[in-house]
Amino acid sequence: MMIELTDLAVSTETYATDFLAQETGLSKSKIKTTMTRGAVWLKSGSSVKRLRRAKAKLVPGDLVSIYYSPKVLEAVPAKAILVDDQSSFSVWEKPVGLMSGGSRFGDHCSINRVVEQQLDRPTFLVHRLDRYVWGLMVLAHSKSAAAHLAGQFQDRKTTKIYHAIVHGKLLEERVINTPVDNKMASSTVKPISLDADTSLIEVRIETGRKHQIRQHLASIDHPVVGDRQYGSQDMKGIQLAAVELGFKSPLSGEWQSYALADNKRPAFRPQEAK
Repeated sequence: MMIELTDLAVSTETYATDFLAQETGLSKSKIKTTMTRGAVWLKSGSSVKRLRRAKAKLVPGDLVSIYYSPKVLEAVPAKAILVDDQSSFSVWEKPVGLMSGGSRFGDHCSINRVVEQQLDRPTFLVHRLDRYVWGLMVLAHSKSAAAHLAGQFQDRKTTKIYHAIVHGKLLEERVINTPVDNKMASSTVKPISLDADTSLIEVRIETGRKHQIRQHLASIDHPVVGDRQYGSQDMKGIQLAAVELGFKSPLSGEWQSYALADNKRPAFRPQEAK
């Protein structure tokens, strides 16, 4: 049973669990789980945020929303691998299945929430990877570090290199400037190696639009293997990974470089490699 109730008005001071149990008919135990996993929202004045504390008190004028989905709440987050921890930022290998940022139905399967709980410190997103893409991500652990790192991504002063297996033979380097969602977008793709009917390629992006790489490769008739949303019929899973990441440390200003191990990068199936 899915429950989606928005802007429930609070008329008397009460605990959040009591209020939501009365409004939804759910047990307090389920309410607490729903809150902990980020599916309850509080609008108080101009502030809108996830409401996690079971003992939080609500006051008249508060507006509460709940997005209860057993399927979402029962999902078990994949495990992220810590690459480097520099206190104000950390670098991780994000696995397939972890989101960047969550949704209104919860954030317990988002990398920022997983890392926040694992390291027990505030965690801020400064860039994103699609849910079904794996590879390197940097996360900030202070507002100042987040602003510093996010500024680098916005000003295109970072290094981001991706590898992908695509359908067809990509024979030469290409620059793709097709707009994504009516916004300027630029990707440079070049072949690394070929097999019978697919290509291993390197991708560098100048902009970071949603699904940019996947849309750009589909636009030149080389969809990513496993990307059924953009034209692949392969059931293997999306063969796209963030394999190199570079940026200036918000602490020292020194350049930081990270690379995914070769055995963790997209690769041809052994029987098909040439």
